[in-house]
Amino acid sequence: MKKHSLFILILVMWSFKGVNGQNQLAEANAPDKPTYPRLIVGIVVDQMKYDYLYRFWDQYDSGGFRRLINEGFVVHNASYNYIPTYTAPGHTSIYTGSTPSLHGIISNDWYDRSKNRSIYCAEDSAVSPLGGKAGYMSPKNILTTTITDELRIATNFKSKVIGVALKDRGAIMPAGHSANAAYWFDPSSGNWISSTWYMKKLPDWVTDFNNQKLPERYLKQPWNTLLPIEEYKRSTTDDNRYEQPFNGEARPVFPHDVPALSKGDLGFIRSVPAGNSLTKDFAIAAIRSESIGRNSVTDFLCVSFSPTDYIGHRFGTHSIELQDCYLRLDRDLQSFFNFLDETIGSDNYLVFLTADHAAVPNPLFLNDHNLPGGFFRSSKLADSLNHYLSGFSEKGNWVLRIDNDQVYLNHDLIQRNKISLEKVQKNAADFLRGFDEIAEVITATALNEQDFVKPPLSLLENGFNSKRSGDVAFILKPGYFDWSRTTGTSHGSPYAYDTHVPLIFMGWKIKKGSTVRKVDITDIAPTISMMLNCDFPSGCTGKPIEELFK
Repeated sequence: MKKHSLFILILVMWSFKGVNGQNQLAEANAPDKPTYPRLIVGIVVDQMKYDYLYRFWDQYDSGGFRRLINEGFVVHNASYNYIPTYTAPGHTSIYTGSTPSLHGIISNDWYDRSKNRSIYCAEDSAVSPLGGKAGYMSPKNILTTTITDELRIATNFKSKVIGVALKDRGAIMPAGHSANAAYWFDPSSGNWISSTWYMKKLPDWVTDFNNQKLPERYLKQPWNTLLPIEEYKRSTTDDNRYEQPFNGEARPVFPHDVPALSKGDLGFIRSVPAGNSLTKDFAIAAIRSESIGRNSVTDFLCVSFSPTDYIGHRFGTHSIELQDCYLRLDRDLQSFFNFLDETIGSDNYLVFLTADHAAVPNPLFLNDHNLPGGFFRSSKLADSLNHYLSGFSEKGNWVLRIDNDQVYLNHDLIQRNKISLEKVQKNAADFLRGFDEIAEVITATALNEQDFVKPPLSLLENGFNSKRSGDVAFILKPGYFDWSRTTGTSHGSPYAYDTHVPLIFMGWKIKKGSTVRKVDITDIAPTISMMLNCDFPSGCTGKPIEELFK
């Protein structure tokens, strides 16, 4: 009996011997090795409100927004936790997992005291353009790493990271410091371009893509509605006073004669839905040409769709033009997902879709429906505030600039008059509180010395960077925005219409589900970090979305 048992034991042990003589018993009992997606695709839709997912639901096809929701995990209550809600800080916050107070991209542009001028978020005179004129750009102004940077570090820089967007800031900020490339559109040449931050020479495949002259082809097509116009029942009538016609149009109505309106201006592609199709085309070309998703490690493609923002600004949140733009974007997403299925495999890629900010309905539209809202002109504020501050001391240029609802005071003049900076800040704040359109005013001193728990001041604190922000910040009332005209829409406030955005994950190891728990936009980057088992970005303040790991 003992010999029989010994024989069985020997037989079992022999069965765990591999062909190379290696014992697999230990491997069989060891924990599973982690697996990773071959490709992560981050999609940012510029100026997308959460309700666009459902307002146009009946007219979406099955493979775009509907597929994301039906197959993916939907975060219904994703919000921005800082202001101002603009394009550059939005893209940066998504990928850094932090707010402008840490990553430093406080707006699309801001006043730089050392240069005595406004600087652009991605400007960099130390680099050179590749492929076009608008290429003096890089991510050097971001003060922290991004999730894309951390992926590169974790794989010893073997992962490929590429950013794609018509807007340079929509490509550069997500791709991060160490990206293989970021590509954006140059309106003067109609080319997709980059800068020497990323490479010495534009790849041949980009030159070949540019030589197809796709912008010219797209701009030969008039923009008419995808569906019969009477089916656009979720939008206002086509001819109304809330919309801004294209230059050369008498009224903002369909059809829009794109060939005549563009007049050879290739930058016009950004203002029509065809710009989303062009972005999709280039993203597909990047995947094919760079063999993205066929690497030994995870690759990352950052795609931002910019025309939704241009169209929203011009026509507003309830226009037929905006609705048609999203119906067409839905078809572009469907085409893009089908391509990923065929080339990468539906279980091998992870996609998330969100927005860099949302938007407020046009104030005239609000007023016509007995809802609160209005306009504010900060451009006229500097002279009156300067006159007011001069009453406390000598006459002079006390206000250097008003940018992004922030007042930059003249520190040299304040020091020369031996006045406390905090006192001048308080005087300026008192003046601003006298405007009926302004809801809140706070000084930089207060933001540096106090912790604010409740919004909107907590959001203002998260968006305040002590070295780049102004001396006094103000917040307009709900429904108001600072805009040079009365048509279209804008954004930048702490209110839900600007901060509440879609957030959906789909693909690799994502189970269908949803949550209504409040999630900050800064939670995306640490969530991806956890999935990849790599470090959080260096300034990350967000937390992983726990529901995705249950």
